[in-house]
Amino acid sequence: MKIWPGQPYPLGATWDGSGVNFALFSENATKVELCIFEGGQGLTETRILMTEQTDQVWHVYLPEARPGLLYGYRVHGPYVPEQGQRFNPFKLLLDPYAKAISGIIEWNDSHFSYEIGHPDEDLSMDQRDNAPYMPKCVVVDQAFSWGNDVPPRTPWDRTIIYEMHVKGFTRLHPKVDEALRGSYEALAGAEVMDYLLSLGITAVELLPVHQFIHDRHLVERGLTNYWGYNTINFFSPHAGYTFHGDRGQQVAEFKTMVKTFHREGIEVILDVVYNHTGEGNHLGPSLSFRGIDNAAYYRLAQDNPRYYVDYTGTGNSLNMRHPRTLQLIMDSLRYWVTEMHVDGFRFDLASTLARELHAVDRLGAFFDIIHQDPVISQVKLIAEPWDLGEGGYQVGNFPVLWTEWNGEYRDTVRRYWKGDERQLGPLAYRLTGSSDLYERTGRRPYASINFITCHDGFTLRDLVSYNEKHNEANGEENRDGSDNNLSWNCGVEGPTDDLTIIKLRARQQRNFLSTLLFSQGVPMIFAGDERGHTKQGNNNTYCQDNELTWLRWDLAPSEKALLEFTKRIIRIRREHPVFRRRNFFRGRAMVNSSLRDVTWIRPDGREMKEQDWYNVYARCLGVLLTGDAIDEPDERGNPIVDETLLLLLNAHYEPMAFVLPPVAERTGQWELVLDTRTTTGRRRRYPLLEPGESYEMESRCTALFRFCEAVFDEE
Repeated sequence: MKIWPGQPYPLGATWDGSGVNFALFSENATKVELCIFEGGQGLTETRILMTEQTDQVWHVYLPEARPGLLYGYRVHGPYVPEQGQRFNPFKLLLDPYAKAISGIIEWNDSHFSYEIGHPDEDLSMDQRDNAPYMPKCVVVDQAFSWGNDVPPRTPWDRTIIYEMHVKGFTRLHPKVDEALRGSYEALAGAEVMDYLLSLGITAVELLPVHQFIHDRHLVERGLTNYWGYNTINFFSPHAGYTFHGDRGQQVAEFKTMVKTFHREGIEVILDVVYNHTGEGNHLGPSLSFRGIDNAAYYRLAQDNPRYYVDYTGTGNSLNMRHPRTLQLIMDSLRYWVTEMHVDGFRFDLASTLARELHAVDRLGAFFDIIHQDPVISQVKLIAEPWDLGEGGYQVGNFPVLWTEWNGEYRDTVRRYWKGDERQLGPLAYRLTGSSDLYERTGRRPYASINFITCHDGFTLRDLVSYNEKHNEANGEENRDGSDNNLSWNCGVEGPTDDLTIIKLRARQQRNFLSTLLFSQGVPMIFAGDERGHTKQGNNNTYCQDNELTWLRWDLAPSEKALLEFTKRIIRIRREHPVFRRRNFFRGRAMVNSSLRDVTWIRPDGREMKEQDWYNVYARCLGVLLTGDAIDEPDERGNPIVDETLLLLLNAHYEPMAFVLPPVAERTGQWELVLDTRTTTGRRRRYPLLEPGESYEMESRCTALFRFCEAVFDEE
């Protein structure tokens, strides 16, 4: 086999049309071997000593290598865990820059760099070869016909996000070929596109698709890491979601999926997990980063580098203070934008990425680099603004360019519809884009990613149906999963019949969805919530790859009705700019006009006074949105004008008569647009109401009115 010196960049395995350049960073290694695998089931391993090293990058060029070649690395160096060094050349390691991974891990003790069961635990050194049980890296040909693919670049104020799981969305879809179900190709099918387009969403947010592993303890219990928050490689599309094969075909299949979404005007956002890897704590396996350069890639305890700093609850945290780790993440992000054409990222436990010492630093190097990057700074950036470390809850503290999963929105809206006291003030902030969190830092209402539910926790249907979690299927005696945000049931007061309870729970789902779609900010819907998907009360289905999490497509009449209701409120949002402002409300009179962009209304039809916000028992609120007081230009500089709308919310367990207010400088009547008391949101032939007339709000109900101005004939 011919061997040339090669180049230190780019990192990874790069096919140039003639051969393949291999480059691997390791700051502390003493020797590196490139391992080539050929043959059938019993792969033959050929080891090539990489003698060239430039700037801590080991490199070699193989002129006879071709795409589809399987490879890995063995890295030599000191095995001194007490000093943070864990090199073990008996372990085959995955290239952190591999563009595809073939095969899955077959779990056994050889994957651990120490002797399991040894009295010294990880201080011992295991000399068994794990190569027969390891997946292999694949050399990939990046050529792909993108044609005229153009990113939709949907403005934030028009974005509606749909969080979904690649496999779970199509695994039970009856109109998708059974062999394709659960794959990238299935998501690109006409059946899925037709559904998403009819729903009206503008972006899909995919749960992790970076190559991940299934924890050994889960596999031994017959479970899997279904959600995928256990990344082992930041460049490879997860091979478990491919139909065409894992020898690089998964890359082209993923690209085809993205291209198809773009053709339909839908953006693709990836949920990315750069805060930790699947190698776990000091007793975890040695699969990639740990064996290549443990001290460079991981945050180690300063007083005892044998152990890891863990801000994530997974056993380790990536070392964001090391320039090569920062480079790894930036190279990965740039790769997914430039090569895979994705439109944005949602960063799992993003506060971890901002920790330079221990505190979260919102002006940290990670943010500085992203803001200066001409590629990454132009896509959608979403933070999950918390981690498990001290001071990790950072909602509202991320810098400009970033949006955030707004946990305050979720909690406030849940409390309000549950009927908790003293929620009108907090609710007003959440309905109007959370200016208390974002305005002071110069951000816009769309910095708030609003959500009621997500993959982590109850589904919407379960949220209104269960007071306790039911995670028995996870095999941990129902001890796992958060106990926070429980007891969100609809709170039926007094004895009532089962039918009434069922109707009330269905109405609460409609209340949550309509509140979400009629709030300022960016709404995010969890896939299945729009049609009443249930996980039977399990609020931690991270390990459930089965019909508990897969979406059903044979819908009951009530589920079909909820789906049609959701389509309708999404359509209403898209038709009315008053629900998707790019600037915060001013709440004051416009120039030369008595109109105000927003007015808060009491049930008696009068404007809310200061003391009304502190009424302990108040649970009914009206929001008057003046359509011709938006005071924002569109993309062409023309003023945005909309109808004047009145949103009424009643979280009380009793009906409430709401007096419809007058509209300044306007003469007309109020027309009912939507009422969540009915399954469709419609009340047939409901008469127009004059300002000053009362509208009977059902208990726990939402209503939306539009103001119809009177038209006078000119004499």
